[in-house]
Amino acid sequence: MIPRTAQKTLQALAKGFPVIALTGPRQSGKTTLARAVFADRAYITLEDIEEREYAARDPRGFLARFPDGAILDEAQRCPDLFSYLQGMVDSRLRMGDFILTGSQQFGLLAGISQSLAGRVGLVQLLPFSVTELSNTGQLPATLDEMLWRGGYPALYDRLLAPEHWFPNYATTYLERDVRQLLAVRDLGLFQRFVKLCAACTGQLLNLSALAADCGISHVTAREWLTVLEASYIVFLLPPYHRNFGKRLVKAPKLYFFDVAFAAWLLGIRDTATLNTHAQRGALFETLVVGELVKQRFNAGLPADLYFWRDNTGHEIDLLFEKDGKLQAIEIKSGATFAADWLNAVRKWQSFAKEDALPPWIVYGGDLSYCREDVEVIGWRGLGKILNDQA
Repeated sequence: MIPRTAQKTLQALAKGFPVIALTGPRQSGKTTLARAVFADRAYITLEDIEEREYAARDPRGFLARFPDGAILDEAQRCPDLFSYLQGMVDSRLRMGDFILTGSQQFGLLAGISQSLAGRVGLVQLLPFSVTELSNTGQLPATLDEMLWRGGYPALYDRLLAPEHWFPNYATTYLERDVRQLLAVRDLGLFQRFVKLCAACTGQLLNLSALAADCGISHVTAREWLTVLEASYIVFLLPPYHRNFGKRLVKAPKLYFFDVAFAAWLLGIRDTATLNTHAQRGALFETLVVGELVKQRFNAGLPADLYFWRDNTGHEIDLLFEKDGKLQAIEIKSGATFAADWLNAVRKWQSFAKEDALPPWIVYGGDLSYCREDVEVIGWRGLGKILNDQA
């Protein structure tokens, strides 16, 4: 098993919360991590029909089987269990008593907020990060291979190529999550919608245009996008709220959590195609933004990431607050530094003034160095500098 950065967070939260919730996309390694960290707990999956029926029929009897706590996998499959779980952990007053895992925000987090508020430490586990792969010597040799392979554990644990694994992943997702969350009659139409979303990764969200291109209503498009968010397929990056005297773009930007899944949906089947693909820049931006989201989630924190763009086209790809200041990040997929890359961050500094920290430029090359007080970071070094400056 490739060590996960989130392991320390899970162990820390287990000392202060009676229930730990581990959520994230399907096949991101939740069960593997939970069973490794909490190896002394009984393990039960509520995907098992008999266990699920028992939990629904006799929740008190079901939970009484676990005097030493348990890992309840896919806990969102039996939401009524959460109310009974509340009473048990309140009476036992034992930290790290139960570990809940699930791959749908709707079911798991809704149940937590209703019945277990204040009792749960939450970690959202995404596919492998660049740092996790690098630490074990499994980081792909080139940037294009990283964009093509992504971070899902199955693509590193097994001898599988992305073009063989992702079709089955997409089918499983459609058949399970979509049918559970929405009454989608035409799965082919939904799959077209997902592919259209992939073509928009790294771009401002225009839901009306997506709906029109797919031939569905705006309301349906909003519902389907919500399901993609709840299943950890996509996320929306909000615009930063301060305008610095400028009129701002108000629409969020759309990103996929795993860059390789977006690449596969775009029809990219090998690294040679990716190298010259028109979406390569957007895919690299997806990778970088996703790395920062993973760092926050692995630490048990909300993303709290933004972009900034005014109505005249000035833009910063990524922005976050740090110690009362603003850290700006420009993202460039080129492997060779170009002097005009500094233009956007210099313009940003002129707007933000004393609120701006020395900016970063993350690019598609291998080297990291400082250029005119700007930190230039190669894609391999992104994880290290994030950890050093967190």
